Amino acid sequence: MITILNDNFSQLNDFLHEKSFSKIFILVDENTHEYCLPILLGNMETDLGFEILEIEAGEEMKNIQTANQLWEILTEMQADRKALVINLGGGVITDMGGFVASTYKRGIQFINIPTTLLSMCDASIGGKTGIDLMHYKNMVGTFTFPEKIFVYPKFLETLPFKELRSGFAEMLKHGLIADKSHWENLTQINNLDIEGVIPHIQTSMDIKQNVVQEDFHEKNIRKTLNFGHTIGHAVESLCLSQGNPILHGEAVAMGMITEAHLAYLEGLISEEDTTIIIESIQKYYPYLDISDFKDEAIFDLLLNDKKNTDSKINFSLITGIGACNFDHQCSLKNITASLDFYRKLNDVSL
Repeated sequence: MITILNDNFSQLNDFLHEKSFSKIFILVDENTHEYCLPILLGNMETDLGFEILEIEAGEEMKNIQTANQLWEILTEMQADRKALVINLGGGVITDMGGFVASTYKRGIQFINIPTTLLSMCDASIGGKTGIDLMHYKNMVGTFTFPEKIFVYPKFLETLPFKELRSGFAEMLKHGLIADKSHWENLTQINNLDIEGVIPHIQTSMDIKQNVVQEDFHEKNIRKTLNFGHTIGHAVESLCLSQGNPILHGEAVAMGMITEAHLAYLEGLISEEDTTIIIESIQKYYPYLDISDFKDEAIFDLLLNDKKNTDSKINFSLITGIGACNFDHQCSLKNITASLDFYRKLNDVSL
């Protein structure tokens, strides 16, 4: 399903020639329109007609209003069930585009061409599509695999450093939950840059893909991919609700630090491993100030987490570097203590 593109995009062109699509719709935001679309169009060889669908960049656009606009455009352009949607972008584009395609006329085909590190290693893989509801992350969506995922690592050259760092958080997570050697290789990178990251992308993609293949509908082991996301998503949602959105990886990094400490309080990992994890993450990510967020506001969001059952907060927590459990219910006392622990950390400037 995942194909690394060469410089002439021959694998993509072979795919387009082999399939009997009626028309192509390419979904972009203004950034991928400017930096990535010219590369795609300059290498895409097809006789099919195509249309460019552009939305504004940012998590705040991943909502039902944007989805409705895209459904209306597809309808006005008479997209039929043999049409293809190409999602060219980061996590917002692949989440949104996949959701729109998987629901339009009960489902049309789509492929993902991720352009960010976050999307290459995580968001575009696994068949999760979705949009946010109010300020709740990914509350509405489907489980629908794309036809293919085409990865062109050179798109990373178009990224600002903050976007690269954001995606790196998901790579670190993959190591923490499933592969200690991957974690150790990543944390040996002293200067985070494209050259240092590219050799490790395939391993992260493989970890995500292997977990998804074992548990597509997230009944068990796939839940481990949510490590750092239970608290991270809550903080990301609060920032979004205040009109001050942060990058997903920044929230995940904060969430992994907090949930690593929570795992320690729950007796799942040693103090030594906890210290290693926290100090390693701090090496790459600045402190995220959550002093304005009350515990009650965070708890309200935690109670709406998709992994919960019977109004009980289910965490995915590491049991060591390279291992993780799921459906772990923590005491409110330890959750509060972990949030307090994070608030007291010193800011680490990069």
